[in-house]
Amino acid sequence: MNRGWGPRAMRNHTPASGRRFSAPGIVRAVTHSFPVGRPADIDAAGAHWLARHEARCHALSGREVRELGDGVLLYDPTDREPFWNRLAGVAWPSAAGAFDHRLAEVLALFASLDRIPHVWPQPGYDEPPDLTERLLAHGFVDLGAGLLMGLDPDAAVLEVVADPDVTIERLDGAPVRLDEAAETIRGIAAVLAEAFTIERVQVEAIETDTKAALTSPSFHAILVRVDGEPASTVRRTTFDGASYLSSIGTRPMFRGRGLGRLVTALATQDSLAADSRLTYLGVFAENDVARRLYERLGFVPIGRPGSDLLLTR
Repeated sequence: MNRGWGPRAMRNHTPASGRRFSAPGIVRAVTHSFPVGRPADIDAAGAHWLARHEARCHALSGREVRELGDGVLLYDPTDREPFWNRLAGVAWPSAAGAFDHRLAEVLALFASLDRIPHVWPQPGYDEPPDLTERLLAHGFVDLGAGLLMGLDPDAAVLEVVADPDVTIERLDGAPVRLDEAAETIRGIAAVLAEAFTIERVQVEAIETDTKAALTSPSFHAILVRVDGEPASTVRRTTFDGASYLSSIGTRPMFRGRGLGRLVTALATQDSLAADSRLTYLGVFAENDVARRLYERLGFVPIGRPGSDLLLTR
């Protein structure tokens, strides 16, 4: 889900870091396949599994995932952008004293990493149930609500027809020759730069991030061209029985042609072909246009919208 560039750079596409990454992501968590197959069946354990899965997707480009026992921390050792440094899947004690003690420990952890405290609550799944309200009372700021959506196989409508002037390019992770993929990588960066009004200086960072992710067989991307021009794109990260779709964007000059639906449907079809038990994505809760698009494809909400909380003081 994208929240813009800066504090709101959150959940509907993957924002570019300003730094290069070369080392593989460090994952400190026990992995296993997604425990259920339908969004309606997801309980707290399943939601926390998804929080870890999404964090690990973002770790493909050299970030770290730290398993805290009662939450999962995504940490970027080279970039202070809050999107890359956040805590999710929280299960803290409810008693006031124990809660405050755990919060103090987590704030100290963020301070030791020189990062702004950043939490993504999952209402209905996290503990305590009033986690958002408690964090707001401790000075966190709500930067807007994001919503996870998962594909309901019974509601899926994924048939799409591309216009004659549309061509589709797919990038699949390792093994891949980056020299052969260079033009597609540049096209993806060009689309995201215009779709999300990214500064030109960060376009190279998107290319670098994509190249790093392509070293993993879990990473996949689709680029749609119109008359040869890069027009729309989506990323898919698939492992452990689940697929996460991100960086869904269309250049302004090509909007209104259904290309966002096209790339999302294609990536979802590829996810199902890869035997994913769940395909999921994120969106701003207030982004009605995107939500309707995903709903028409068969995506349904996973839980309730969750606030994006940052301690800015």
